[in-house]
Amino acid sequence: MKKPIRILSAAMDILGEIDNYESMFFIHRCHGIGEIELRINRYKKHVDKLLKGNLILVGSQLNKVFQLKHREIELDENGKITENWLIKGFALKVVVAQRITIPPNHTAYDNKQGNAETVMKHYVDRNIINLADPKRKIPELILAINQNRGTSISWQSRYKNLAEEMTEISLAAGLGWDVYLDIQQKKWVFDVFEGRNLTVNQSINPPVIFSPQFESLKSLHYTESELNYKNIAYVAGQGEGVDRRVIELGNQSGLSRHELFIDARDIEEETDVETIDTEGNKVTEKVPRPEADIIKDLTDRGRRQLQEFLQEEYLEGQILTDSPFVYEKDYNLGDIVTVQSKDWGVTLDTRITEIKEIYEQSGFKIEAVFGNDRPTLIQKIKQELSQISGEVRR
Repeated sequence: MKKPIRILSAAMDILGEIDNYESMFFIHRCHGIGEIELRINRYKKHVDKLLKGNLILVGSQLNKVFQLKHREIELDENGKITENWLIKGFALKVVVAQRITIPPNHTAYDNKQGNAETVMKHYVDRNIINLADPKRKIPELILAINQNRGTSISWQSRYKNLAEEMTEISLAAGLGWDVYLDIQQKKWVFDVFEGRNLTVNQSINPPVIFSPQFESLKSLHYTESELNYKNIAYVAGQGEGVDRRVIELGNQSGLSRHELFIDARDIEEETDVETIDTEGNKVTEKVPRPEADIIKDLTDRGRRQLQEFLQEEYLEGQILTDSPFVYEKDYNLGDIVTVQSKDWGVTLDTRITEIKEIYEQSGFKIEAVFGNDRPTLIQKIKQELSQISGEVRR
């Protein structure tokens, strides 16, 4: 059964509704930015409203909203029958990727400590909502009420893509993030969300076990790899040569030891403090930070980056549509479930980080990624670049 889609303007005025498209799939991501792809004949009603900048609302689910970014069409010998538009877009939270993190004028970095939700909303607030430069403001976006979710973290940011920062913080804290619609206020709302623990070894929620043996998975793809594996980090802060501050994380030895260098020169040894001089003027001066705070920041940085290299197991699967577990009732994006294949001897408790909904003439399918997806080439390049030491050679 095809799910209807509503076409909205950026101001959330309804422009039309379509349910007779040729095919559609969309990907909802917990940490990254999802996407949509739609194929529809150009002669069908309301297709002329599928324009860049407009929104697609899937069904009536206000958290499944996509901004149209691309369309293309071609004509072949079959004429009007196959004259289909290919429409592509990204999840509404792509608007967060339109900004970078600009630090306050009086300091090199925008530093924030607290629970992960507070830290994430701090950077969105400072770079999209409440900021000095009105040209950077996105009036449509507001923040949901802060519920102080997530682990306590300390974060520094300077001229980083804001969406990439949200992804890194959410990965570190085990939270998801999204932008959904508030129809009453006609606003786009930034918020974070926590998944439920649905694993087999807990007793609070009914457990969800995805397994071919339990007729809840149609297919499963499993990868176990050490191609990208590191478990020891040398994290280098400020200083030069023998005077550079370096800490070591991990205690493996021999053949079990896989080392990684992390350049964390951006972690400051000093902080800016505003004082009043004898003439009553504000003066900003540098004062040394406590050594314990510096080491904690270096340790946090090292642990976060090691997480990118510790992922050894990757799981992708197609969930049976007539599975005993009902999507968005028994399980949802961000939940932690148990995935098992007795034949392969694999049992993992892992988060659902990506869900792909597919609507075609042949019916509805759902696919999922459990845990972190396999790194792409671009992600691998970024990981390699993160190991560049920045050491001055003489």
